Amino acid sequence: MNPKYLLLFLFTIISLNIFAQKKNLKTETFPVSGSCEMCKERIENTLLDNKAYTANWDVNSHILTVTYDSTKITKETLQKKLAEVGHDNGIYRAPDDVYSKLPACCHYDREAEPGTKANKTLHTITGVVLEETVKGKLNPIANATIKSLHSKEFFVTDSTGVFQIKTVLPTHLSISYVGFSTDTISVTKPDMLTIILKNSSTGTLKEVVVTSRRASTYVSDLSILNTLNMGANELSKAACCNLSESFETSPSVDVSYSDAVTGIKQIQLLGLAGNYTQLLTENVPEIKGLSGSYGLTFIPGPWIEGIQLTKGTGSVVNGYESIAGQINVEEKKPDNSEKIYVNTYINDLGRLEANINLASKLNDKWSTGLLTHANGVFAKHDMNNDGFLDLPLGGQFNVINRWKYMDNNGWIGQFAIKIMNDKRQAGQMDYNPLTDKLTTQKYGVGINAEQYSFTGKLGYVFPQHKYKSLGFIVLGNMYKNDAYYGLSKYDGKQNTMYANLIYQSIIGTTANKFRTGLSFNNENYDETFNIARYARNEIVPGAFFEFTYTAPDKFSAIVGVRVDYHNQFGLIATPRLNLKYDFTPKTNLRFSAGSGFRMANIFAENGGVFLSTRQYAIINPTNNYGYGLEPEKAWNFGMNFIHNFRLNGRQGSISLDAYHTKFKNQTVVDLDLSPQKINFYNLNGKSYSNSLQAELNCEVLRKFDVRLAYRWLDVQTTYHGNLMEKPFVAKHRAFINLAYSTLNDWKFDFTTQWLSRKRIPNTSSNPATLQLEPYSPSYIQMAAQVTKQFNKKWDIYVGIENLTGFRQQNPILDAANPFSKYFDGSMVWGPISGRMLYTGLRFMLK
Repeated sequence: MNPKYLLLFLFTIISLNIFAQKKNLKTETFPVSGSCEMCKERIENTLLDNKAYTANWDVNSHILTVTYDSTKITKETLQKKLAEVGHDNGIYRAPDDVYSKLPACCHYDREAEPGTKANKTLHTITGVVLEETVKGKLNPIANATIKSLHSKEFFVTDSTGVFQIKTVLPTHLSISYVGFSTDTISVTKPDMLTIILKNSSTGTLKEVVVTSRRASTYVSDLSILNTLNMGANELSKAACCNLSESFETSPSVDVSYSDAVTGIKQIQLLGLAGNYTQLLTENVPEIKGLSGSYGLTFIPGPWIEGIQLTKGTGSVVNGYESIAGQINVEEKKPDNSEKIYVNTYINDLGRLEANINLASKLNDKWSTGLLTHANGVFAKHDMNNDGFLDLPLGGQFNVINRWKYMDNNGWIGQFAIKIMNDKRQAGQMDYNPLTDKLTTQKYGVGINAEQYSFTGKLGYVFPQHKYKSLGFIVLGNMYKNDAYYGLSKYDGKQNTMYANLIYQSIIGTTANKFRTGLSFNNENYDETFNIARYARNEIVPGAFFEFTYTAPDKFSAIVGVRVDYHNQFGLIATPRLNLKYDFTPKTNLRFSAGSGFRMANIFAENGGVFLSTRQYAIINPTNNYGYGLEPEKAWNFGMNFIHNFRLNGRQGSISLDAYHTKFKNQTVVDLDLSPQKINFYNLNGKSYSNSLQAELNCEVLRKFDVRLAYRWLDVQTTYHGNLMEKPFVAKHRAFINLAYSTLNDWKFDFTTQWLSRKRIPNTSSNPATLQLEPYSPSYIQMAAQVTKQFNKKWDIYVGIENLTGFRQQNPILDAANPFSKYFDGSMVWGPISGRMLYTGLRFMLK
């Protein structure tokens, strides 16, 4: 299909739906009890799941603004649904058993009905209502109606436009006047108010609609860390088969193939490889070490409830290894996920996927869930006719059985058992592992990865002091990877034991919170590459303390430090600082600084390089521990500015990021000294990353969201005495994401990005026909998806990736001679597969 016709079709459908909106929308505003951001998420999601068009609950005022189709549902039904999930709303009171099961942070004062003035001080608010003419002149408006949504108090402005009204604070005031659309404003202080009603330049009255939908990605105004929250709506914009494909619509994370043979995708954050970003599963470091590079494919997309992406070193509570950032994946919980969830996927390259999730509440305390996943590639494809498979054959089987316990006395417990097996076969099209494995007859690649893990969590919230809690996390994990690449063989084993004890409380008031605790980490590695064996046993006990200060209005801070003792490298101090200053409730500035420490795993983190005949060497080892290399150490400094705004009553935000990462030591991977060698050595010189990013998110039309971003990177490392650009990093990236949804459950998503040229390692000593240009060309990628939902249970989606069909023409160097000294399948800078069509089906029973 010609991509321009597909684009024309998509935009035609979008345009038709934009101007065919239904006319039965009704906006209501009423109080709903709650106490925190988790309440906000529950309240808004409940309404959106029950046919509400938009929903916005204010954490401070407890006022809900909801827009819905009055022909499909009533206000009373929506209020009843809110009570059923635990939130009183003046009309319906939540059942006591439902309220008691809410997390401790969600408990609110039930003594007074929401919206009443019991035990609250009345404040007198004075203001003036003015009209701005087309020429900009301000005139007072008499007889405008001002009403407090927290009470039945109302006032009519006098001849000078002035009003006074008594109400509790914070509150919402509704302003209405003949000829103008009713507007609602938030009031938190008894200050003098000036309210201006504007006319448009055409002479028609300008409508102001104060409603909002929960954004698919957002940084919470309350968060001190620069943490991007990605919810289910964001993840459903693309097929999102696994975690490595969950960032296709995010401008912050780069996703690319690690090589031209295995089909494994890798990520970059702040211009640094994914191994510098700590990967957590519900705050447990489950995927790390030898599984770090492959591990992104071990978490299926349909298992994911949400993702938190933190730029910078983050919190000390989760360890010392984050340098560029942290990615925390929340998997679906048995007590609040769908009873049955089924997802199937197929594409035109022969890739099939199936997911079945089951969840059941056994009683009022216990719940259990079973998450299963299977995928496979069963068809051979060679689009560029180089004789090699574009995608590996084989498949993965993955299963989790998780249990959750929660009572009314403050105890919460969770444990899960995970089993994963992933087998891949790649190489030449006519490769047969039975006859050709580890021979020069045909070039083949085989990867067999297995993982078995147990995770347990136990928490206690003190009933009389809900700000005080004690938590314990334990992890046992075994990972094994047996692989071969042509004539090279690799076997890797990793056994991990991890424990973390966390105590949380306050100092005096809830404005001064702290977390402290003890941790223990034991990782045993045993690797063999050909005949060389590398083994190490890391034993690292540690302690941490983190203090959080939250001022009443402007300033908040997190100051943390942890001290660990490494059995080989001694004491490790890891200080981290995060600051936030609020210019206004919707405009904040964040600053972060901190250090990170990690051990490199040179084979697992650079597996793509071994799809070549390069000879590896570890240069100037400094010890007899593992590879003989020093640990990697770095400092990260960052600043983030976010301004949230409303444009014509619709949400928007502007975000500016600046981050600098400076390595004190780094394991350098040198591909430039010779195209026949790969050298590993400790950094001797400078290595740094500078990252600047600007991002605009805006709902430009009703339910039509636009995301625009630009990112600039300067990543340099000292290679054999010369400071050079890091290979395969695009200095510039421009990004556009368009998302539109209709009232009749259609969703349209379109993503395009432009990436500038990337440096390619030096090949000048190769024969002229096997030399690569020093830089790749820049290129554009596009992707689109259309989803139709039926009865809130069925989704059918159809999409296309790499819409333009652009691909790297010769990703394998000297592919015709895979056992020659010039063969190299690691020089990948762009897409290696052409245009790809896919379709899928989702079924949900809640």
